[in-house]
Amino acid sequence: MLAHQQQDGTVLRVFTDAYGGRSRPPYAPPGAPGQGLNLGSHVGDDPHAVAANRSLLAARVGVDASRLVFLNQVHGAEVVQVDGPCSGPAGDADGVVTTRPDLALAVLVADCTPVLLADPQAGVVGAAHAGRPGMLAGVVPATVAAMRDLGARDITAHVGPSVCGRCYEVPEQMQQDAAQRVPESAARTWSGTPAIDVATGVVSQLSALGVPVTWVPGCTVEQDRFFSYRRSGATGRFGGVVVRRERGSR
Repeated sequence: MLAHQQQDGTVLRVFTDAYGGRSRPPYAPPGAPGQGLNLGSHVGDDPHAVAANRSLLAARVGVDASRLVFLNQVHGAEVVQVDGPCSGPAGDADGVVTTRPDLALAVLVADCTPVLLADPQAGVVGAAHAGRPGMLAGVVPATVAAMRDLGARDITAHVGPSVCGRCYEVPEQMQQDAAQRVPESAARTWSGTPAIDVATGVVSQLSALGVPVTWVPGCTVEQDRFFSYRRSGATGRFGGVVVRRERGSR
């Protein structure tokens, strides 16, 4: 279920994988029928399986399922602030921040880069979904800015598994256009063709903002434990989740 988890004081950050849920193929990894942890409600999976998967995740991070906050991700740079549970998506956005404890902020990916941000001392956490368009639009810097507006000063970031630059082939003009805005994102595939490395671009943006990074390894295309739209087409979504607990709570 969890590819990575780290507790930093009152803040827990996790990245899921594709295992340990209730979804069936194509929303489960090869060889794991009925065990897919697809968290995406928009990909054609059985809604009951998705709800069960989300409940399993909520229990794992220690919150009620109603306090697991999702976005309607649109590949932009909009950031929303949430102050309580949401009955549906918190908004059409790709970044989300909160100062409230026991709200688990989630972003969903299947090749894009999930970013989890926190300043435990200030009591501010955030999450961002950065695909190529969002990286270029600056969703991660916008999320950092929104957190600083809420009083965060010592933000750290966890950057999760995503498609690596060697596997993200693009037309040369697209690569050049991206490199003009985020030079560090320019890459080459295994065969030497033009590519974009979104995660490297995101890490460079965080570095420019003075935000220390923990970069969790894993290429979604190369590793079956993660969902990958580029590899599979119809597939599920794994997630990154950050939650701040009240001091003294479990």
